[in-house]
Amino acid sequence: MKENRRQFIAKSGCALSMLALATQTRHFGLMSALAHNVNTQSATAANPPGDYRALVCIFLAGGNDGNNMIIPNHDNANVSNYQAYANARNTQGLAIARDQLLPVTVPRISGLTYGLHPRFGPYTGQPNNGIHELYGQGKLAVVTNVGNLVAPMTRQQYQQNGVPKPYQLFSHSDQIAQQQAGISGQRSYSGFGGRIADTTNGGFNPNALIPMITSISGTALFTIGGSTAPLAIASGNVALNQVLVLQGYDTSAVSVARRAAINQVRNFNEGANLIQAANQITDAAVEASTALSTAVEVTATFPNTTLGNQLKQVARVIKRREGLGINRQIFFCTLGGFDTHTGQVATATTGQNGLLLQLSQAMRAFYDEMLVQGTGSNVTTFTLSDFGRTLNPAGSGTGAVGSDHAWGNHTLVMGGAVRGGDFYGMNASNGTPFPTLQISGPDDTDNRGRWIPTTSVEQYAATLARWYGLPENQMSTVFPNIGNFATSDLGFMSV
Repeated sequence: MKENRRQFIAKSGCALSMLALATQTRHFGLMSALAHNVNTQSATAANPPGDYRALVCIFLAGGNDGNNMIIPNHDNANVSNYQAYANARNTQGLAIARDQLLPVTVPRISGLTYGLHPRFGPYTGQPNNGIHELYGQGKLAVVTNVGNLVAPMTRQQYQQNGVPKPYQLFSHSDQIAQQQAGISGQRSYSGFGGRIADTTNGGFNPNALIPMITSISGTALFTIGGSTAPLAIASGNVALNQVLVLQGYDTSAVSVARRAAINQVRNFNEGANLIQAANQITDAAVEASTALSTAVEVTATFPNTTLGNQLKQVARVIKRREGLGINRQIFFCTLGGFDTHTGQVATATTGQNGLLLQLSQAMRAFYDEMLVQGTGSNVTTFTLSDFGRTLNPAGSGTGAVGSDHAWGNHTLVMGGAVRGGDFYGMNASNGTPFPTLQISGPDDTDNRGRWIPTTSVEQYAATLARWYGLPENQMSTVFPNIGNFATSDLGFMSV
């Protein structure tokens, strides 16, 4: 059947619109930034490590309740202990029984025992043992009381007017933006993952066929840089060689003519920066489609869950890394549902219980796959979340009980290069990186158990970025407030 000119152009445009969406070119501001950068090269890393390295961000959307993820499991009266936790949460039914906790010792806190959430261990019908085992193997670390900060802050300072605070505290959208941006003093239109890529891409990936950043969870501020456009692909329930298939191009005469027309359009007016930038993005999308056209499969058994499928796709891309000509990669995944105002502990497999089970099993399968691929020490997985949740529960009764929006939270870091089996972070008022679990106490903003962070997201992210290869002289470019804090290296990553 013959096509008229309008149909021909429409089909050509539709074929490439998928690629434009995949590379996140919906932001005109990003296009403009690319236009300004079209004749420049990214800064190269100083003496970059020659091995492959990747960062995998798992965003726990909604505000994970860190108070039920990491729990004191000791009776030492000088620091937060199990009884302080239980007293605050038992009456409303939100406390986890002590005999259900998965014990871990913490060398940095006098060897005291803490407990991980019970869903981080072996669970009936699941494919592996969860991530509790990795803590004992020194492959999983906990960074405690992390949050958005402009500068270090005490309870007294928080309650004063005129002291710089993160804007719109306790607001989901604003705190998500600050977590992903790594900037809390003002609004940011780029994420720290994107800015790391801006700074390091030219030095590490000069011949890469795909962008440095890949999202398995759509558009996210974390992935956006000034000159970085991320690749967004489908989850693991879609084969890797099907995620960027060009539609409407085969060996027929019509398809060949359509491709020639598109190539002619892409070469039009190369002298105009904006058009040139758009053409470069289209070229990159076509290259990405070709580069990902080879099927590849993983060895480990991943759970058929939201996060399990996302990490499975990440593992496939990593396995394809040599064919993609890439030495550094950053990935973004999301697990939602953590806004647990009600039903947080409704059953063993729903609410936060079910979500942490999914997190644990997916992370463990991913770690096992990295070992199979020989990249166990080359890939570091870490978590972020909007904020923590109040120690004081919200509501009462099994169905209603939950927790409200708070501030400081605990995060997880996993990988062979992690100095695991310990807690990290800046010390709170009790001389440890774990906050004092006391309502209206020295680490509380008010009277709900909203912990004032002692470690900033910038410090947390900078520690990861340094391992990734971000040069010291570029640290303040990526993290503009890092100079407000005592250190940019929390010590949980090996060289």
